Amino acid sequence: MRRSICYVLISVIVGVCLSAPVVARAHHLKQADTVSLPVTTSSPEARALYQKGMADYENLYLERCNDDWRAAVKADPNLAVAWAWIAFNGSNPMEVTAARERAKALAPKTTLGEQLMITWISKVQEGDFIGGISAMNDMLEMYPHDKHLIYLAGNWLLLENADDQAQKILEKALAIDKKFPAALNDLAYVAARNREFAKAFAAMDRYVALLPNEPNPHDSYGELLRMAGNFEGSLQHYRAALKIDPDFVTSQVGLGDTYALMGNQEQARIEYDKAIRQAHNEADRLAYSMQKAMTWVRDGNFAEADNTFREIAQMAHAGDQDLQEAQAYRHLAEYQTDDKVALKYIEDAEESLQHGTAISKADKDEELSRILRNRTVRAAHAGDPALADKSLKQLEAMAAGSRNRVIQSSYNGAAGTLLMDQAKESHASPDQKNFDEKKLGEAISYLEEDQDNPFTLELLVQAYYQTNQSDKLAQAEGRLRGTNVPTMEQALVVPAARLRRPEM
Repeated sequence: MRRSICYVLISVIVGVCLSAPVVARAHHLKQADTVSLPVTTSSPEARALYQKGMADYENLYLERCNDDWRAAVKADPNLAVAWAWIAFNGSNPMEVTAARERAKALAPKTTLGEQLMITWISKVQEGDFIGGISAMNDMLEMYPHDKHLIYLAGNWLLLENADDQAQKILEKALAIDKKFPAALNDLAYVAARNREFAKAFAAMDRYVALLPNEPNPHDSYGELLRMAGNFEGSLQHYRAALKIDPDFVTSQVGLGDTYALMGNQEQARIEYDKAIRQAHNEADRLAYSMQKAMTWVRDGNFAEADNTFREIAQMAHAGDQDLQEAQAYRHLAEYQTDDKVALKYIEDAEESLQHGTAISKADKDEELSRILRNRTVRAAHAGDPALADKSLKQLEAMAAGSRNRVIQSSYNGAAGTLLMDQAKESHASPDQKNFDEKKLGEAISYLEEDQDNPFTLELLVQAYYQTNQSDKLAQAEGRLRGTNVPTMEQALVVPAARLRRPEM
């Protein structure tokens, strides 16, 4: 399992700041005298609770570790790094903001290493990715032999889909301890994302053997098998995880996701209902509800999907979960056949982000970029080039001012889609086989920066066909038809794409 179920296809922050090896030596910091990062506290109880939280985080008990850290700061309200990790891993925007500010206020009373950890977490949440990465690099330079610290950095990079950089760091952790379970888990995900499934499953076998009584090894195995298209194997491992810990709710969600991808939407809804009842916090409950709502889209029952997503948006609004409210409205827009209706829901989504609650800048900007991408494409399709151009320019400005790859991918996907439309229009013919080759080339250059999105892959298949790039066409087509992630984009694109050609 990876953090939460926000199956972000493109949640990456790779850019200039990550084009070089991550562990930069620019500041030439002196290596610390201790192997491990110290924890500044006079309370043995608080220290033990903080360390338990970190162990639970490595084993993907993602709500239990929050409880550990909350108990730690209750035992010692001045335990700065515990506040920082509450901010990093929390789901309540008010708690996250308060915890981050508390950590920053306490940071000067801690060691340099702890200050760098707090700076890393705070700056990333506040949208300063270059500053955050710089602090992370400095922290790793001070503690190059702390495998747990190295894992935290590698895991964060993996969460942001910076796979190459994550792999380099995680391999350092595994070099320190070749039986380090958390690093094995993450490296298996890197291999799976590269479609190296034999390598991924070999790592998973080692992971399960190292932690036979923990649920997450089976949970991760289930997810990776699903990515490979082995749905029955996926179900078996999710059930094995739940047998070990019936409260390991992400495995319950995994059952729903797998049945949804198998085409059994009725059973998927039964599994999602169980997960919704078991959810550990309101943000997760809303996220699981959105997964369930997508089953109605997969069933083609758009009226039921409309009702469900609207109810979720209303619940999120009532609970001050503005990010989830925006996501619900955006999903509503994505499958509408009427562009005007879609644009109205997109407007609702953007308005949800302006309610004034404490969404982190990073989360807000990422979601806004997705909203703007949808608006750009829908406005162009609706015959409103002025709105499309305005939205794309706003997105371009965001991309120019950020190294966040979610924003970069949103911009590249939107720009490439518009260029594809223009390539068709400029050489339109009755059979639609003629395209403007120059604009096609421009479109491809943008779309290739967004290859995890099924809508983009579908356009790339078309573009490669028109430009006679058979090898790239086969790769894009295989990637598209082999996409097994429980997202709205997958639901709207991949099943139809598979029907157009024989099964792989």
